Amino acid sequence: MAEEKRLVARLLQGALEAALTDTPVVCLLGARQSGKSTLAKILAPDRDYITLDDQNYLQAATSDPAGFVAQLPAKVTLDEVQRVPELLLAIKRVVDSDRRAGRFLLTGSANLLQLPRLADSLAGRMECLFLQPFTEAEKAGTTGHFLKRLLRGELQEPLSGGKALKRSTIPDRLLMGGYPEPNQRLPIRARQWHRQYIRSIVERDIRDVARIKDSNDVARLLELLALRTAELLNVTSLAGDLHEDRQTIDRHLAILEKLFLIRTLPAWHRNSANRLVKAPKVHLCDTGLAATLADLHADDWNTKRERFGHLLESFVLQQFIAQAGWTDPDLRFWHYRDKDQVEVDCVITRGSEVWGIEIKAAATVNPSDGRGLHRLAEQAKGDFQGGIVLYDGDAVLPLGKSGFLAVPLSRLWEW
Repeated sequence: MAEEKRLVARLLQGALEAALTDTPVVCLLGARQSGKSTLAKILAPDRDYITLDDQNYLQAATSDPAGFVAQLPAKVTLDEVQRVPELLLAIKRVVDSDRRAGRFLLTGSANLLQLPRLADSLAGRMECLFLQPFTEAEKAGTTGHFLKRLLRGELQEPLSGGKALKRSTIPDRLLMGGYPEPNQRLPIRARQWHRQYIRSIVERDIRDVARIKDSNDVARLLELLALRTAELLNVTSLAGDLHEDRQTIDRHLAILEKLFLIRTLPAWHRNSANRLVKAPKVHLCDTGLAATLADLHADDWNTKRERFGHLLESFVLQQFIAQAGWTDPDLRFWHYRDKDQVEVDCVITRGSEVWGIEIKAAATVNPSDGRGLHRLAEQAKGDFQGGIVLYDGDAVLPLGKSGFLAVPLSRLWEW
């Protein structure tokens, strides 16, 4: 652990700066404690900063949204704007009369585009960017260009001599997760931060986005999902295990997704591919939270490899989605599974173009690890652009004669 907290450069900063140059309202969304406020202050030190976590500002904005906005400075950052969604309608009216770029920089710990209380949108006036917790590339101080190289087909590298096997760093990375604060702590203290974080979400943030009888029911669902991350979403099974009805589980899943705690990954399919499974997968967004809730420890890496394999799948998906924010925001992410239970963990599409990524916790690979990629290529036909198997080794290797590559997981943050 570092002796003092260091400022980690956020790779989304360039995209955020660009948005402020030509868009009246820019909204930076992401989970609470993911670093939004810090990035906003660094990016725009010359603008006034107001947080709605301050009870005085919260009360003023809630009682008179239009009057509150009318009194704001010419350029302002409004932090935690999801606490008063009605402000967006007032901002819309102000922007319609003065569309200067960069007037409002908003941050939100809930997805404003999904909030039911949002009566109108700022379509055409607002750009939303999503700040993920730290990626491994940001922690390492690298440029986070793995995804760019994948899309360009530039993952091959010269083979080198064998290296001595080293202890894997993957379990430690999975357990730490990406939130800035625990990354400044010892692992045991990081787990305590994760527990307190969930408690604060349950006690406060859930009430900002939904009216439910007991927020602890949502916390119970999150704990169960931590045990099932990277699995197919089965609402009926969740409802039975928690003794709730399907409608309640659906409502609670929506709350967790609005707060950037989980994501559902849709199934990729061709319309004509009747044998494909259409159910989405569910992932916890941060593996540090998932590991704490599931009571996983680094010493469990060998004895609970299947559980860690699911955690690793969620981890890699999070890295790719974060990198897409500064690489190509139009990329879409899916999973693939057919009725023969042939799977591809992550499918990336750009228009009709398709890439496949398999994720393995093992330090070795063999040609059979590309079975799912072969099946995906058959379904995608001429749109298939390439596939890789990410594994816990140290060299980029051809995967048999398939044309696929086995690529070390470490390249996600080394490149």
